[in-house]
Amino acid sequence: MTVWDRPEPPTRPVPLDRERIVAAAVALADEGGLEAVSLRKVAARLDAGPMRLYRYISTKEELFDLMVDEVQGEILPDEQPGDWREALRVLAHRTRQAALRHEWLADLLGGRPTLGPNGLAVTEARLSALDGLAGLDTVMRAVETVGAYTTGAIRREVANLRAERATGLSDRDWQRAHGSHVTKMLATGRFPALAKAVHDGTEVDAGTSFANGLDWVLDAVAAKLPQSPA
Repeated sequence: MTVWDRPEPPTRPVPLDRERIVAAAVALADEGGLEAVSLRKVAARLDAGPMRLYRYISTKEELFDLMVDEVQGEILPDEQPGDWREALRVLAHRTRQAALRHEWLADLLGGRPTLGPNGLAVTEARLSALDGLAGLDTVMRAVETVGAYTTGAIRREVANLRAERATGLSDRDWQRAHGSHVTKMLATGRFPALAKAVHDGTEVDAGTSFANGLDWVLDAVAAKLPQSPA
């Protein structure tokens, strides 16, 4: 029986339910990452005995599932756009925004799908955006491809944010600190393509990079949809 199927026990003596437990866990994770979350710490945040939490949640993995599902409720737009491309674009951008508000989400994206109501609703929104435009296998592969790009880009961006905090160096400061080494290596002539990228490439911010990459992925999806409007 999944955590969503199990009935909740009585709330006495301290008022307690899964909603309060998950809210406390999300707050702890927002403050200190997933390593700051344990059933003991959540119980302390709620002024409840740790053993009481096990009546609601059996393992920390179940708690993580509930946390992810809670945040996935932030991803769903109020209204689903009618155009498939805009629908997938909105979901991808809202996923990124949720991950920037809750950086720990990046650590839990990309694994087995969550089976909570919000997770299922997000999956439904992605699939329904393409429903009827191609065969089911094509639709599923398209959704997987957009999801893989979204997850990878988010993880990279969050990793950069964490590195910036850990080192105290922005990307530009980090580049300056390593500039002499990179210049020396490029001067060997062994990396001509990289040298061209370093000297002539245009730097863009993370949001623009995400949007551009997403558009390229959606272009590739469009090429696989025979019934997609031109």
